[in-house]
Amino acid sequence: MATAVAKFLSSKGSNAAFVVAGGASLHLIHAFACEPGCNVYPLHHEQSVAMAVDGFSRSSNSVGVGIVTSGPGSTNLATGIAGCFYDSVPGIFVTGQVSTFRRAGKSGVRQFGFQETPIAEVLSPICKEVVQILEPSGLREKLEFAYFAATSGRQGPVVIEIPDNLQREIIQWDSKVKPRPSPSPAPKLDADYADRFFQMLNQAHRPVIIGGAGLIRSQAEQAFKRFVERAGIPVALTWGAASALETGHPNFVGFFGTHGDRHGNLVVQNSDLVISIGSRLDTKATGSPITSFAREARKIVIDIDPLELEKFSHFGMEVDLAICSDALAFLELVANRETPKIDSGWLGYCAQTKQECQQIEHENRVGRGVNPYSTIALLSELGPRELDVYVDTGCSLPYVMSSFSVNEQRRIFHDFNNTAMGWSLPATVGGFVGAPTRATVTIIGDGSLMMALHDLTTFAALNPAAKIVLLDNSGYSMIRQTQDQWLGSQYVASSPELGLHFPDYSMLAMSAGFSYLDLEEQQDSSELIRRFWQEESPVLLRLGIDASWRVIPQVKFGSPNEEMEPSLKEEVFSRLMLVPRGEKAK
Repeated sequence: MATAVAKFLSSKGSNAAFVVAGGASLHLIHAFACEPGCNVYPLHHEQSVAMAVDGFSRSSNSVGVGIVTSGPGSTNLATGIAGCFYDSVPGIFVTGQVSTFRRAGKSGVRQFGFQETPIAEVLSPICKEVVQILEPSGLREKLEFAYFAATSGRQGPVVIEIPDNLQREIIQWDSKVKPRPSPSPAPKLDADYADRFFQMLNQAHRPVIIGGAGLIRSQAEQAFKRFVERAGIPVALTWGAASALETGHPNFVGFFGTHGDRHGNLVVQNSDLVISIGSRLDTKATGSPITSFAREARKIVIDIDPLELEKFSHFGMEVDLAICSDALAFLELVANRETPKIDSGWLGYCAQTKQECQQIEHENRVGRGVNPYSTIALLSELGPRELDVYVDTGCSLPYVMSSFSVNEQRRIFHDFNNTAMGWSLPATVGGFVGAPTRATVTIIGDGSLMMALHDLTTFAALNPAAKIVLLDNSGYSMIRQTQDQWLGSQYVASSPELGLHFPDYSMLAMSAGFSYLDLEEQQDSSELIRRFWQEESPVLLRLGIDASWRVIPQVKFGSPNEEMEPSLKEEVFSRLMLVPRGEKAK
């Protein structure tokens, strides 16, 4: 059976498996390694396996495979699988299980077989499907169902659980089975929606298009760009859609959301029509409460998941036109329709607000030592034109999203909705395997690096030009910013002074096979960063960021998105607001 599983996955083009060896997974791993054209990439932690699968699927626009053992091997997948699930990334995760005759079954005991865990029940809430193989027959049908579920409709991870004894079974392969429909087939798009869409657009004076990660998942970037340029409508993006439009595009007004750009938020909040394509509009995008989001605007939301469309009424936000569709299918539907001329006053407001707010932020972002914003901007300027950037969570993410430029040959990856510490390094491992000809860089904070150390050596051994930028701000700076807001700047469990401990990074880099560069003073940055990009062997560049640096701007919980901290001067804020001021949550 193990050989049949490997041959099936290979036939679908899934020829890279990220694995951790274990007693209940050995036959599966060996079968995959022996299949012509397939490669096995061993890692040191199952969490890394899941995150590498995630990075591989994103970079290659295909489906990665992870293989792990039962019990702790399969439970360790949970964080990485959740990242795939919430970001709609397909992946096939094959887990071993105790032999069928060692299962606890309905006995009532907690565990009968060694390392037995009911992984189907544990992981099913964060998977599209969990497929259990409990007998030798019917394998082909179940595998077809699993693969179709992972890749159809709103994509996501699927777990296939195979007991150890069945992996060794000689089975009869059914070559005539057709795939069954997935529980979430792609919805059919009614052409009448285009008429209603353009009717609302014709009535708008201050429209804005919101682009979300669904544009990336449906590979709709080019169709999106063509529509935006033809319509001339200002565009605000979520971070997950950063690669959908280059940073300098004239229609791009900025990112929006609680940690987005001030100018992006002001444009969205002052609009009278929001056209959301491929964004879930979660609380990170809308702020809290959701009713404060673009409160004077009519709303058109295009999303492939009907449940995402239905949620808005439950949380109190009215959507005027909900279209259940893949982003690419919708853009193809409206591609050849005539679009109205956008009011020049609105376009002028968007351009002026962007220019003014960028200057304000430049003046606000000052501090001691290395400036993370300007240094990352310099990294971007001196870096290769074709580049995949894998970013971790915490301060690393907003620093990069506000400062690293995207062009048509650059992509930025992050597990935007689960945003797990330590994701970027194993995701880069998988991403490099998925797109080996592309240059990569991992940008990670010191706290996040500590959660990925187990595969630092794997990264250096696999990628001869591995590049890591370490933002060392002596702990969890994003948490310290929250502690500033709510807990009187008592940095418990977020600083070395109150509980955190870190290694000597120069020794760590050397032991893992990386050369080491260190930037402590801003004036030395250009020469050092050039050396970093020119290095042809694994290299780690540490940026020593003073602990006082914060993310600027951001929305404090309970404030509408236009009310970002540090606050604008009242006369500036009043001038830039075109709609009545929003109320803060109590």
